This record gives sequence, structure tokens and C-alpha cells, in this order.
Amino acid sequence: MSQANVYNQCCNYYGKTVRITCHDGKVHVGKITRINRDMVWIQPVGNTGGYGYGYYRRDRFGVGIAIGAIAGIVLASAFFW
Repeated sequence: MSQANVYNQCCNYYGKTVRITCHDGKVHVGKITRINRDMVWIQPVGNTGGYGYGYYRRDRFGVGIAIGAIAGIVLASAFFW
């Protein structure tokens, strides 16, 4: 998947909960809060508990993921049924 395709897909899913798979095998699930041509930021969902890596506060956008590192992105609603 090219960076332009990933960027466009992130723009289409802005504000929605997605599941992002990176080339290194890491999987991130969260709501897209910000996007630019190089990075996408998500507010994590799951077992972060408000502490540690991925902690989301009102003054931050969440976890940043490089667009070039993303292997795939899908809406997460399909995985929560």
C-alpha cells in the first residue's frame, strides 16, 4: 500500500475507530484524532488504563504512527462484534 493510499484512507476514517497494522507486526487500535502527510495520531482504546504508553490527555493527540510504517488500516468496528 503506497503512502498516498494510506494517507487518503486515514482521511476517510478520520474520527473513527480503526485497526492499524504496521510493517513490523505491531497492531494499534484507536480513534484517529489527527493526520498529516507523514503521521497519523490515534487515541488508543483497550487496556491502556490511562497510564503508560499511549495515555491520551486533552492537550495531546494520542499515539503517533508514521504513515510509511503502516501496512494496513481497517475500521475496527468489524472486530468488535
